[in-house]
Amino acid sequence: MSDAFTSQHQVCIAGTGSYLPEKVLTNADLEKLVETSDEWIFSRTGIRERRIAAEGEYTSHMASKAGAKALEQAGIAADDIELIIVATITPDTLTPATACYVQQQLGAPGAVAFDISAACSGFLYAMKIAKRLISDGAFSNALIIGAEKLSSFINWDDRTTCVLFGDGAGAAVLRRAAPEEGSIIATEMGTDGKLTHLLNIPGGGSACPITIDNAGMNLASLSMMGKEVFKHAVNRMKESAEKVIERAGLKPEDIKLVVPHQANLRIIDAIADRLSVPHERVFVNLQKYGNTSAAAVAIALDEANRAGLIQRGEHVVLVVFGAGLTWAAAAVRW
Repeated sequence: MSDAFTSQHQVCIAGTGSYLPEKVLTNADLEKLVETSDEWIFSRTGIRERRIAAEGEYTSHMASKAGAKALEQAGIAADDIELIIVATITPDTLTPATACYVQQQLGAPGAVAFDISAACSGFLYAMKIAKRLISDGAFSNALIIGAEKLSSFINWDDRTTCVLFGDGAGAAVLRRAAPEEGSIIATEMGTDGKLTHLLNIPGGGSACPITIDNAGMNLASLSMMGKEVFKHAVNRMKESAEKVIERAGLKPEDIKLVVPHQANLRIIDAIADRLSVPHERVFVNLQKYGNTSAAAVAIALDEANRAGLIQRGEHVVLVVFGAGLTWAAAAVRW
């Protein structure tokens, strides 16, 4: 799904923020839990360590901390935020939405708040939704957040998945842009529901409630067919990134930085090659945090921004892929 018309209002990213829990889980730590090794994990994924939320630290807590940092950078008070969208597959509760807890924790009583579920693609889905609502004039600003406590949904006896995921949150403030400011130039997103079986959490919903009889079967844990996911991820990320690059009127040499979903270094390298972008212009923090699903690209964008890797007027391409299967991309003039 692509942008269908020229926006009435241009929309810019006014600030970013992120939050990572203090606890670090290294590959060496995982060697004590399952049959694996640092060499095996790193050679196949590029991951060295990941962060794990503390006991009593929920998705909403991480989301609120990341959101507060984005608001501070944007110079916007919580009272003035009009829309909060939280992208997550690990909500505090099935209802109400995690965004409602975030609204409460930030002290943003005037904001409309809701969640979306698009797995690793969620942050860019939220970006497209917020961009359209602001450009249409329904809102003047929005706080979008990708936040996950994946450690609550991991089978720590499954070495094929437990080595991959971590916890964290990333956020951005979107608002109407002044003429001299940057803007979100083009966005793209898509879904292929025929492939839901490749990456899912089978239990915990209405189709398979967790009961006394199945409580020990790890049905509320992430399940993944890694090789198939890899193939689709590379193809869909390439296609969606190419679409926003073309619609933005850019060439590879015009892109200052590509910020991809942080799931697997092999996927990231393949995307860089297929987009003809030098690897040094592709941002990677996967080694520190693992795959944080909807939070991953948001955390990476904030780290790149705060490190000064993106300057005003430069172009950034964001691209993601996740369960659903879902994918999305955005081209941004900073």
